[in-house]
Parts: sequence; structure tokens; C-alpha cells
Amino acid sequence: MTVKVKAIFGALLLTSTLAAGVSAQDAVSLPTSYQLSGIQHIYQDWNNCGPATITMGLSYFTADNLTQYPAAQWLKPNGEDKNVSPWQMVTWVNEESGMNAVAMLRQGGTLDLLRTLIANNFPVIVESGFDPPNDDQGWMGHYQLVSGYDDGQGILYTQDSFEGPNYIYEYDYFDSFWRHFNRLYIVLYTPDREAELNAILGADADEATNYQNALAAARAEAISNPEDPFAWFNMGTNFVGLDMFAEAAVAFDQSRAVGGGLPWRMLWYQFGPYEAYLETGRFGDVIELAQATLNDGGGQYVEETYYYAALARAGMGETDRAILNLDGAISFNPNFTPAREARETLVNG
Repeated sequence: MTVKVKAIFGALLLTSTLAAGVSAQDAVSLPTSYQLSGIQHIYQDWNNCGPATITMGLSYFTADNLTQYPAAQWLKPNGEDKNVSPWQMVTWVNEESGMNAVAMLRQGGTLDLLRTLIANNFPVIVESGFDPPNDDQGWMGHYQLVSGYDDGQGILYTQDSFEGPNYIYEYDYFDSFWRHFNRLYIVLYTPDREAELNAILGADADEATNYQNALAAARAEAISNPEDPFAWFNMGTNFVGLDMFAEAAVAFDQSRAVGGGLPWRMLWYQFGPYEAYLETGRFGDVIELAQATLNDGGGQYVEETYYYAALARAGMGETDRAILNLDGAISFNPNFTPAREARETLVNG
């Protein structure tokens, strides 16, 4: 283990102490099984799991018959777009959907937390790795709406836009793929239930503490198996969330070096390495990663690839090339506000 890698473990000693505590969910007695009712299942159109899944989640709050198309029109105006990021899903719910519902994004979830949220009638969307044995397309990212559980069988029920309604995942199998995305989750709720949700989340209701808790969990997995690329990647994700970019860059370097590396589609969905390398002045590494993603057969359909390449070009003083890359991102997705804001900053100074 290198000196830099040892140092990022040391940097966690304080955050691990701060994150310690017992959340409200640990004290709750749950039914052994529970399922939400009133959710409308929607099969996704081509490459449309994000819009379909967020629409299914919102269907819990209305008797209206919903379709995936309003969400898709805003989230991914280009049907070839390979990724809808979690923050975009949250923005759609909170600012664009017109529904009486709110979305909260957090990291480092647990199966116990999922069960607690479901038993208290909170729909939860997760993003996870997805590589179904009956569909030989290789690893990719996927959203799922968790709608129930059964402890006796050790299963979660999901409304899966690809696999179908009430699709069952065993606890361990589900968690093994959920961890590929830092066990990210989006809770849907009505505004009048915010205090109740915060009580269930406990310390994790605070975003900074949530990142600290998720970081401690990823650190434990990296210590348990130093050859686990996902544990290191999750550490990097949480360091970015805490603005600890030097530590994040080291963690992302390690994730790319151990255990055979990461799935080749990883940077279609998660962009922490770009952010860490930009903040530490490693502009050439950002360009290299972006170019590899553009060359992989699908990365050209991810607006974030152009966006982060543009920021690197700007950091290198190549303003004209940066603006061209931002124009490409905006042309692909006019609703991708980070690119619009970055372009305005470059043009207006």
C-alpha cells in the first residue's frame, strides 16, 4: 500500500468518529413483510429507465395514469442519451414535475434503511449496477423503484422498468450490485412528511454527515478487501462529496488499478474521477478519460463527457475548445444546466 493510499485512510479517522451514532431506524420495530400499494408499473422505452422509474415513483402520489414521456422530454431530450444522473431525477421531481412530491438524494444506504422507509410508506429509488444473466449486454447502470420486502424469504420487491412489476431480488444479490453506485438512494415523499423522514434518516438527514457515514462504510470495505475497485471508487465519491479532492483523486486512482479495474461503462454514469482530477489540476487525465469514453462505443451519447472535457480545456487555457465542447453538451441536452452555466462564465469572464 502506497504512502498516499495510507494517508487517505488516516484522513478518515476524524470523519469516522463524527459519523458514529445510532440512527432512528435501528430502534424501529418493523413488520416482517410489507409492500406499498397503488404504484403504477411502467416498462421503459429504449434506454429510458430513469424517466420510467421516476414516473413510477411519482405514481404512488396520484390516481392519474402517468406516462414516462414528460419526464423523458426534460431529463433526456435526445433519446440516445445513455445517462440520467440522480441529481437530474431530483430536480425533475422538485422543480419540473408539477407533482405534490419531493425527492431527497442520499448515499450509503442499507437494507435495513430500505425496509424502514418502505414500512413507513416512503417509495425509494436506487441506482445500481445491472448485468442480468438473461440479457447479455454487459454491466451497466440501472434505476429501480423499491416497493416492498419480505424478511422470511430474504427478498425485496421492485418495480423494475426492464424486468417487470414486483420483480424480486434476494437481499445479498441486490446489495452486491447496489454498492456499485455507493448505495445511492432517492426518497420520495410529500412536503408534510419531511420531519418524519428526517427522523427515520437520523444523522443521515444531514448531507455532510451522510457523506461521512457512507465514506466510513466504503473505507471498511476497502480495508476488508483492498482489491475491491468499487470500495475505492465509493471512497472517492464520498471524498468528492466532502470537498476532499486530493484524497478523492488517490482513491479513484486506486479503483482503476486494483481488482481488474472498473466496468468499461463506469464513466457513463458516475463522474467523480473527473471532478477530483479537475480540482487537483490533473487536466490531462480528465482529457484522457473523456477521450477513452468517447471511443468506447457509447460515451459520445453522454453529455457529461463533453462537459468535463470542456472544464479541463478551460483549465488548460484552451477557451475556444472548451466552448466548443460545451456547445456539444448543450446541443445534446439543452436542459443540462451545468454546461450552460460554464459556457456563460467562459464567454462573459
